[in-house]
Amino acid sequence: MAELPEAPAPGVPRPAPAGDAHAGAAHAEAAGAGAADVRAGDARAGDTPTGDTRAGNARIAGPAGGEPAAEGPLDRLWWGVRAYCFIAAMWVRSTMVYRASFVMLAVGSFATSVLDFVAIMIMFSHVDVLGGFAFREVALLYATSATSLGLADLLLGSFDRIGTRVRDGTMDTMLVRPVPALAQVAADRFALRRLGRIGQSVLVLGWALSGVELAGGAWAPLLLAVTVLSGTAIFGAVYVVGGAFQFVAQDAAEVQNSFTYGGATLLEYPPTVFAKDLVRGVTFVIPLAFVNWLPVLRLLGRDDPLRLPGWADFAGPAVAAACCALAGLAWRAGLRAYRSTGS
Repeated sequence: MAELPEAPAPGVPRPAPAGDAHAGAAHAEAAGAGAADVRAGDARAGDTPTGDTRAGNARIAGPAGGEPAAEGPLDRLWWGVRAYCFIAAMWVRSTMVYRASFVMLAVGSFATSVLDFVAIMIMFSHVDVLGGFAFREVALLYATSATSLGLADLLLGSFDRIGTRVRDGTMDTMLVRPVPALAQVAADRFALRRLGRIGQSVLVLGWALSGVELAGGAWAPLLLAVTVLSGTAIFGAVYVVGGAFQFVAQDAAEVQNSFTYGGATLLEYPPTVFAKDLVRGVTFVIPLAFVNWLPVLRLLGRDDPLRLPGWADFAGPAVAAACCALAGLAWRAGLRAYRSTGS
């Protein structure tokens, strides 16, 4: 008579037969394959809008959703530029959803800039020269200043809203994201409509160059291009310093605008119409004279009122680099001085 298997003690699991063990292993393999399919399905879900959002966040956030592996200053700079491009591209896509609105806003920006130049035209309808400069020479000053400011405003024009963000607590949300705060603020609400201002100043620049003979020969176009880019960097540094100042004085947006828009308006006119003390101030204190006054005077074959050495006319890139370095230090100091609203 066959013996019955002995019943296990209470609480002790029954040993699985050999066949059951093989079945359990097969079941585990199937479960692993199913989990892999689920993960693959999640990866494929990136093709959907929601998945695309997750993929975009992963691309911005870097490895494991944290800070990117940025060991050196150049790596951190590249990471900040990439983050800026991602955020700006997002705002451009949202702008292009309403294309008619974008066109109307760009045309409005263009028309407003035209009115600024109309004031100069009215002035020259009563005089032939202004401070020893003819109409097209003043137009060249206007165009280089307006183009530099327009580019800086396009790239960094959102810094005047830092005071508002500090007051309503939305600055805190930027500081907890795995993206450099400077890149977020710079690309915030990237306004493509500002191309209208740039387009108007470029048209004036072309018109002014058609009636002005530049000194310097073959290197004159290169100096003109470097002048515009250096001026953009200098105005951009002023934007960043003004934004850092708003961490301390929250209602200081108009102070910043007095140095950006006000400085650009100052540079649209010849330096010979201003007092020498003012010219010294915008040369040695806030170096706005390197935006266009000194290099454009060189292109026109004129001496500057301060009688600076000749190499100063080509110092725009060096001054722009120094201004950007100081702006970076000011931004870091502003962030350290910031106190959260607790929201």
